[in-house]
Order: sequence, then C-alpha cells, then structure tokens
Amino acid sequence: MQSIPRVRLQKFLADAGLCSRREAEEWILDGRVEVNGKPILRLGVAIDPDADHVRCDGQRVRVRRRYHYLVLHKPRRVVCTVKDDRERPTVMDCLPANTPRLFPVGRLDYDTEGLLLLTDDGDLAARLTHPRYGVEKVYHARISRHPTPQEVAKLRRGLRLEDGPARPTRVRLLRKNPQSAWLEIAFREGRNRLVRRYVQRCGLLVERLIRVGEGPLALGELAPGAYRPLTRQEVASLRRAVAPRERP
Repeated sequence: MQSIPRVRLQKFLADAGLCSRREAEEWILDGRVEVNGKPILRLGVAIDPDADHVRCDGQRVRVRRRYHYLVLHKPRRVVCTVKDDRERPTVMDCLPANTPRLFPVGRLDYDTEGLLLLTDDGDLAARLTHPRYGVEKVYHARISRHPTPQEVAKLRRGLRLEDGPARPTRVRLLRKNPQSAWLEIAFREGRNRLVRRYVQRCGLLVERLIRVGEGPLALGELAPGAYRPLTRQEVASLRRAVAPRERP
C-alpha cells in the first residue's frame, strides 16, 4: 500500500508562503499553529497536506502550488530582511507593493551589493542555504591597492580566520586600476562577512563588494535596485544544483 506523503509542519507553513522555515518554528513554539483543531507546541510534527487542517492565528493555511522566484540586484545600505526595527531600507522596498510575499534566500551584508534570490519556495530556499549542498557564490571585490603575486597565491591556498579555516574555490585578479584592483573570489560556504574578513586577513582592504553569481544564476547587467523573474530553465538549474546526491 502506498504511504501517505507527509511533511514537517514548519515546511508546510513555509511552502504556503507565510514565513521562512525558521520563523515557522518560532510560531509553532509560540502556540500560534493548530492541526485539526489542536494546538501544536513542539517541533517535528509531520502532517498530510491533503487531509489535515492547519490554522495559524485562527486562519486556515493552504499550500501554495505556484511559487515565485525573483533575482534582485541588492543595492548597498539595504538590509536583507522583510522588516527592520531600525527603519532602514529593506530589500522589500525595491519591489512593487503588489509583489507576492517573498523572502530573501540567505543574506548580503548591509554594505555589500549584488545578486539576491527572493522566493516563496521554502524547500528550495532551505536547500540553497544549507551547507550540505555547497552552492558556490561568486564575488567581485575592489581592494584598496594592487595585491602582490604572493598575496594572491596566499588567498588561493586558504587562510585561518577567527571562526575556523576558509578556502575559496577560486581567486583571480580581474584588473588593476591606478590606485586599486578588482579580485574575483568564490566560496561554497556562507559565513558572516566572510569575503571581507578573508581578504583583510591577507592584509588587503575591501572597498566595494558585489555578488555576481550564485550557483547557476548570474547577476549580468541588472542595475542596483532592479529585479527580474527567473526563467523556468534557471529554476530547474537551481533545483538540479541542490538535488539530493545518491551514494555510489
């Protein structure tokens, strides 16, 4: 007999577009979620989306079958949150008021610009941000002086930071300006201010930082503050990038 497809309650809420999976966990623990009329106060509960009735704050929750995917060129001095308690501009301010409720996938620092994916597909977002899948992120960094060949070689070999060793998948010198230079650097991990701290550890200062790629996505000619929907091919490429890997 075929088993009933069941999903974790927090994933169900995220897939419905109400919140991120982490926020859903907080809502559950706060007693805001009911299943079949009974409050759920613990994590790990699995439900049948087709048979169980889920309510959040008294409102019926239904799975959203059609997801939305946007790539935004996040400008500098904009935060990667839906709301900000310090009333700073957020990435949501870059989108029209009638945009479906989306959530940023991962974060870029306040002073970092570039490619940011926004979606209401909670499952894909969770996979893209999980260290297990090691999705590559590519950055262009303008540094305050010309690096020596020895410094570039040192960056390529890997460095130890205060929160552990780090090693990029590639580092290359893009071009030299009269007083500065541009580096391309890529990582398969996402730590707080990783690129800036990594480059500084080698005695170099990042003046400007742009994320130009994430997995199969490229920023291209998208201007700061501009956005576009992903193509079906791009969504499929993202899903392939985080597909579960079968053991040999």
